Amino acid sequence: MEQNLIPNNPAAEVDPPKFDGAPMKIFTEAQLDAFMKVIEKDAFWHDFFYTAVTTGLRRGEICALRWEDFDTEQEMLHVRRTLLKEKGKPLTTGDTKTYAGTRKIVLPPSTAQLLRERKKTAPTEWIFPNPFDPEQPIAPGTAYNRLKVLLKEAGLPDIRFHDLRHTFATHALSSGVDTKTLAGILGHTKVSFTLDTYTHTTGDMQKRAAEIVGGFLTDYLGEEMKPWQSRENTAAAPYV
Repeated sequence: MEQNLIPNNPAAEVDPPKFDGAPMKIFTEAQLDAFMKVIEKDAFWHDFFYTAVTTGLRRGEICALRWEDFDTEQEMLHVRRTLLKEKGKPLTTGDTKTYAGTRKIVLPPSTAQLLRERKKTAPTEWIFPNPFDPEQPIAPGTAYNRLKVLLKEAGLPDIRFHDLRHTFATHALSSGVDTKTLAGILGHTKVSFTLDTYTHTTGDMQKRAAEIVGGFLTDYLGEEMKPWQSRENTAAAPYV
């Protein structure tokens, strides 16, 4: 286009990817505890947000879950799709964000048990159906709005739904989950993206690792140095 070699710019017809430049907000352990306590009081939404916090699923992914995606024996979730809502259009399901987004997640025992109990009285194919129309899933926008209400009730900072995912990932890393495993859980295409996203956590982990290794090597080298030091002192004694 700049050199007038083509009459039209084909890129002009392409929708650019969305860029969310909002800073990441993470719940501290105390804030996370407060959030878990407030959702306990909400009979309908408790299971939804408990699953979100303990799996790190995206909002569209958790809304799109069907019972066929839950393996009760292996205690796994198969993330196969995401729920989409375009303005003026009905809810639709689509592919996950990336090819790595289609994944299997091994659930924490408490989450697996929660879903097992929930399945006993499930009215439809959806794990989290719309309360007013169980044949339809919960809309992502409805989940977002409910999150805001719960945050206000708990007196917690106003965060995005995606920050629940960041909270899960940060606490997972700080608890010792390795980055490659976490990347698979989150559905990231590259481990490097996980590292770049959570440098604030991985940096602290590397610092702790350096302290542990440094302490170990110092003790080890200290033990190794003692015989050498004693030999030097013995050899030097006649010249004193």
